Amino acid sequence: MAIEVRPATTFDDVAAVIGPKRPTSNVCFCLSYRLLSSKENLALRGPERAERVRALCALDPAPGVLAYEGDEVVGWAAVHPRADTSFATNRRIPHVDDLDVWSVWCFRVRPGHRKTGISHYLLAGAVDFAREHGAPAIEGYPVDNAGEKVDLTMAYVGTRALFERAGFTKAADTDSVVSGFPRVLMRLDLD
Repeated sequence: MAIEVRPATTFDDVAAVIGPKRPTSNVCFCLSYRLLSSKENLALRGPERAERVRALCALDPAPGVLAYEGDEVVGWAAVHPRADTSFATNRRIPHVDDLDVWSVWCFRVRPGHRKTGISHYLLAGAVDFAREHGAPAIEGYPVDNAGEKVDLTMAYVGTRALFERAGFTKAADTDSVVSGFPRVLMRLDLD
């Protein structure tokens, strides 16, 4: 069956991929980088996190993209203007220039659909989404794992190889490390 990537405007579909199993859990819900303030991120507890994501899904642009196999949601990618994320002030991830770039920073594929190429569809969909919203360039901050296995809980940032296959090139090193691997700044110009 074909994979279709669409803007993440349906909260229930977003929650199906990145929401906690228990509504009272204080898990990420992909807000850690999306919110400008770490104080706000830490203050949101349990159901408040879900309500914040519900509000983000109602905005234009949506907080990311979702991959569907038929009617079933199978994956998520967070993508948004960098200026509206904590990457705007992150000291570990450099700014290459002053362009109003977009960032793609989180991939999640539902169990039973992993290792089927969904991440590639998600990244391509994130690029299209940013382009449609007038982004001059899009960046990602994946691990440079040189083909070594990345712990599943930390693989959400993607790998350098994933971004290279999508046409991104390395623009800079970062001071960030995930799961023992350095993160690199990968970039694709959209003009």
